[in-house]
Order: sequence, then C-alpha cells, then structure tokens
Amino acid sequence: MESSFIFWKVGLLVLALMGTSSATLSPTGINYEVVALMAIKNDLFDPHNVLENWDINSVDPCSWRMVTCSPDGYVSALGLPSQSLSGTLSPGIGNLSNLQSVLLQNNAISGLIPATIGKLEKLLTLDLSNNAFSGEIPSSLGDLKNLNYLRLNNNSLTGSCPESLSTIEGLTLVDLSFNNLSGSLPKISARTFKFNGNPLICGAKADNNCSAVIPEPLSFPPDAIKDQSDTGSKGQHVAMAFGASFGAVFVIILLVGLIVWWRYRHNQQIFFDVNDQYDPDVCLGHLKRYTFKELRASTDHFNSKNILGRGGFGIVYKGCLNNGTAVAVKRLKDFNAAAGEIQFQTEVEMISLAVHRNLLRLFGFCTTENERLLVYPYMPNGSVASRLRDHIHGRPALDWTRRKRIALGTARGLVYLHEQCDPKIIHRDVKAANILLDEDFEAVVGDFGLAKLLDHRDSHVTTAVRGTVGHIAPEYLSTGQSSEKTDVFGFGILLLELVTGQKALDFGRAANQKGVMLDWVKKLHQDGKLSQMVDKDLKGNFDRVELEEIVRVALLCTQFNPSHRPKMSEVLKMLEGDGLAEKWEASQKVETPRFRSFENPPQRYSDFIEESSLVVEAMELSGPR
Repeated sequence: MESSFIFWKVGLLVLALMGTSSATLSPTGINYEVVALMAIKNDLFDPHNVLENWDINSVDPCSWRMVTCSPDGYVSALGLPSQSLSGTLSPGIGNLSNLQSVLLQNNAISGLIPATIGKLEKLLTLDLSNNAFSGEIPSSLGDLKNLNYLRLNNNSLTGSCPESLSTIEGLTLVDLSFNNLSGSLPKISARTFKFNGNPLICGAKADNNCSAVIPEPLSFPPDAIKDQSDTGSKGQHVAMAFGASFGAVFVIILLVGLIVWWRYRHNQQIFFDVNDQYDPDVCLGHLKRYTFKELRASTDHFNSKNILGRGGFGIVYKGCLNNGTAVAVKRLKDFNAAAGEIQFQTEVEMISLAVHRNLLRLFGFCTTENERLLVYPYMPNGSVASRLRDHIHGRPALDWTRRKRIALGTARGLVYLHEQCDPKIIHRDVKAANILLDEDFEAVVGDFGLAKLLDHRDSHVTTAVRGTVGHIAPEYLSTGQSSEKTDVFGFGILLLELVTGQKALDFGRAANQKGVMLDWVKKLHQDGKLSQMVDKDLKGNFDRVELEEIVRVALLCTQFNPSHRPKMSEVLKMLEGDGLAEKWEASQKVETPRFRSFENPPQRYSDFIEESSLVVEAMELSGPR
C-alpha cells in the first residue's frame, strides 16, 4: 500500500514537471491519465466503492468503471452521476486533456470548481449540477470554446457569472439556476440560459420577476442606430428602421410559412442531412453525427445477416465502423416525420444526457430525408430475453446470482430515469428484450426515451399503446395513460421472467398454462407453491428466501391500481433488503378492498387484455443490440 502511494506521488511530480497531459507512457511506464484519475479518486469519498477497480498500477484506464475512452485509447468521458459521492473535485481533472464529457451530477461533491477544467479544450459537456460546490464560477471556463452544455445548477456558488462565458459561441444550454450568484449577467449566446433561483440576481429585478430563460435579443441593422445630431431625427430614423425591420420580418415569416405549407402539402420535409453533406467528425453535444453512407457501409448495406433483433421501434443491425469499433445501429421504422428535424435532434440530445452505468449509452445518430438511425455500443451478451434459455458448458448462462444482479441493475437504471434525470424519462416498454447485458453480464437498460422520441404527444396520454402484451400495465391498456408506475408494472413482470425463465409473451403456449404469467404466479403464491414457478434449468440452485422476497416485490409492482405500486427507488430498496415486510403488509390491507368497490371487479390481468379497446402494438422480443 505504501509503495503504491509513493508510486502515485512520483507520478504526480513527473506530471507537474513535464507540464503535459499526454496519455502516452513515460519511460518509467506511468500513464499520465491514470495518475490524473487516481488524483480524482483520492479526493472523493466513495461509499459504494464504484471506483473500486481504479488502480494506480494499471497502465490502461479504459477498462475502469465510469471511464469511457475514444477509439485511439484516450479518456474521453468521465461519467459518475448519482453515485452518492462526496469530498472534492481534484484539480488533476485538468490533466485529462482529451475529455469531451464530464458528468458528476446528483452527488454531494463540495469545495471549489477547479479552475483547471478550463484546460480541457475538447470538452463538450460539463454537468456538475445538484452537488454542494461553493465559491465562484472559474473564469477559466470561458476557455472551453467547444462547450455545448454547462449545468452548474443546484449548488452553492457565489459571486458573479464570469464575463468570459460570453465568448463561447456554440453553447446550447447554460443552467446556473438555484445558486447564490450576484452581480450583473453577461450576454451569453446560448439557446437556453437559466438563472432563476438566485435571489441576489432575481430579487433585484424591478418587477421582481426572474425569468428562467434569456432569449436572444432582437438586433437592428447598424444603419438604424447611427448617431444623428438632431435628437428628433434620430428617433425618427430608429422608428423607421424598426418599421422596416418589422415589415421585413413579417415578409420573411410569411414566405417561410408558405414554403413549409407547400412542402407539407407535398408530403416532404426540410432536413439537414439529405445528401450526406455532413462532415463525419461534426458532433451535436457529445453525440457524433454519422452519415448514412458510413452506417450503410458499416452494416454491409443493412445486410439481413447482420440483424441483431427486430423491435417495435425498428430493426437493429450489428455494424463495424472504419476505426474498428463494433456498434449496434437501430434503423427506426416509425419516426415522426411531422415533428421535423429540430424536434428530433432535441429529443435525441435529451436522451443522450441520461448517463448511468445501467443505461445504454447513445454514441450518435444519423438523419436523412427518409431515415432516422441511432448508434449504440454493441452489447456482446445480447439481451436478457435472448440469454434466459442459453447454456454455457451445460449450465444456464443466467444463474440465480446473475439474475439477481440483473434485477438490481435494471432497477438502478429506472430509478435514474424516473427520479434523477432532468427531464424524467418514462420507458414505456420495460421487458427482458430491452435489458441488455455487457461483457460482464451487467444489466443495461436500452430503448429508453424512444417512445417519447417517436410519439410527440403528451407524455402521459397516447391513443396508441406501445409495449408488449403481458408486460403492459392495466391502466395503460384500458385508458392509454402511462406514467412512471407503468414502468414499475413492466419491471414487476421482468422479475417474474427472471424467476421463471419464461417469456411473458409466450407464456400459456410454451408452459401449457391457461391465462397469462401474472395470474399464474398469483395463484401459486396464494397456494404456497412458489418453487413450482422457478426456472427448471436452475435445477434447484436458488435461495428460497430470496425467491419469496423477489416474488413479493414483483406482486407489489404489478398491483392493478397504479397509485398502490411503489416508486422505483422504493423497489430498489426492497430488493436490497429494506422495507419489504412493511410494504407487503400494507398492500394486503389496501389492494383487495379497492376492487370490491367495483361493480364488476377485474379478477385477472388477462381480463384487462381481453377487454382493452385500444390497438395494442405487440412487439417481437428482439435479440442482442
């Protein structure tokens, strides 16, 4: 331990003397990025040991948790959101010179924001929101000329907003809300600039009304405000210029309206990438924009031999990019053309900002006049649905321990989407086919946000139910209303799939049972015959106490009344062994009397399926992404 510490100190000294942030090895074998990451680790308090595999003796940090590397082997992203971290952020972060994304939101990190972050010239996204940072915003952040997203909201920052931020031209979002900032605000040219919740700024407004967003000001032509010796003449000129500007704007709006109307009548749409004119290195936020030609080549012209799976949102192909990176290319089949290019980009950007170890990362996207494609990392172990019946050396690929880990990982991913993501995301199709498995069989939630991306109506109401029969919550089936509790229901069915090894969609045919899986499990639980539902491939290798607990959690998640279902954060706690007994006891007093008040109370989940008047898009269980 002592030798490792000395090794780390020597590394820091060498790095300081050389004044470089290269990730290449020194003659003594020290990786400078390893040294910088270890400095970050040592200044943080990590209660859940999420940084456990960060090792000073390693020469390659690309395999470390929460660290992402570019194809050429440099650390490009540091993603540690919602990990209960505290302590301070080390100035050593400034030595990770190839960083494009820093996501540390929803922790309890305190102290100053290191001024060395201003050295990260390639940085596109910086999210330090919902922490306990104090002191002033470093003026060095103005040196981040490639920055797209800056979120410092919900901290304890003081002082004025640095004027240097006004020099960054490509900003999409700046959120400084809910701090203790003071002074005047610089003119920041961001599409969205939020500063509400700063009393020393907002309280000074004459109308005591602090807008959350500063829009771009209307600029007049230079000729309209030339100095005139005669004040009246000057006013007249300004008035005339304003009138001319207003008239010109009106004409432009009218012309644009006519063009849009004409194109709409001809069933066409204005897009930016119709002819593959994009430079493939152009990025949107920390997303890469791919050309259609590039993705077509990577999948061998979307060869059917490269199909990984078919889902309700489209077909997924395995691809190999020019740099050798294996990817999964989702070719959307139901994109909302009427929503237009800007709406699509906005939704894709929001999906990309949801970063968590149990969520599928979005690499990039492609748009043409007739195509929408999303690019994800390739998951070598496929989906839970594709592995439930697989065997490795005569043993089930998913043993009991792995199934428990999958349940916990999926729950953590959904907690992030529902309660820690801003804005929150409702998945609307939680099932085994959409839970992917990385090289370590860790659960990764896929396809999140796509229901919203492809359906721009209100998030809680839709006229066409998306999902898979057997997984869809009763209220969604009968009314079309979805919410976080819709996902909780789907998660409950997923737990039953993990226990039984069967697919809810095929249940009844394969198992020769009458009804759907949920009704069958309820009956076995009532009769005290839980062992009969366990996957026979496990050959009795499971914990009976854990089985009882998981089934009870699943039944709590699948209660017919959505208001009686727990939140995903409560579900996670119960799976971790906290509060299940109390929740279960309370459910026995609440759920049954509620249905006795109905004139024709539904007794089975299958009744909801048979009585549903909505069109249900029953999606095929897809394979690896």
